[in-house]
Amino acid sequence: SALVCYQEGIQLLMDAIKAGTYHEQIHIESGSTGHSYQQVFGHLLDDAVTAVEVDDPYVRSIHQVQNFVRLCELLKKRCPCLRQVVLTTGSDQHDQQAQFDRLNQVKSSLADHKIELTVNLSGTLHDREIRLDSGWIIKIGRGLDYFRPTPNKFSLGFFDHDLRTCHETTVDIFHRDFVHPVPKPS
Repeated sequence: SALVCYQEGIQLLMDAIKAGTYHEQIHIESGSTGHSYQQVFGHLLDDAVTAVEVDDPYVRSIHQVQNFVRLCELLKKRCPCLRQVVLTTGSDQHDQQAQFDRLNQVKSSLADHKIELTVNLSGTLHDREIRLDSGWIIKIGRGLDYFRPTPNKFSLGFFDHDLRTCHETTVDIFHRDFVHPVPKPS
């Protein structure tokens, strides 16, 4: 009986995900582990995704660009039809050339996999979200950079983000077809 209820619940969840009526909110607690990009939103990545837009004002420093690379690696593995990634981020006022060089290296690497990266710089961007052309929107309060640094480069969690402790943040996942705009006052 419990197994039947469990199976019915899973089926309802899968139907809601496919219909796009699903809204999920994940609260990542400070110091918790097990929240890699794969664990948090990997279930949304599949062959229906051909383009991804990433808005994150803080893809600037080395570790922030590395987080973006980790996202791109996951997209490459899970989205075999992916052809385009658009990143909108802020400009590093202290070392703009280094940021430019890092992002060009990412662009070159993605091009080797037949994926085009377009980078747009914005001085006003604040919100952080990932938009899939399949309609899914992932809003991450802290953006891609919700992982705490490891004590050193030889610590568990340095490579596997499921083992890395996190900063507190909230992730909202929803489908664009079920977002109801608020009417403007007349």
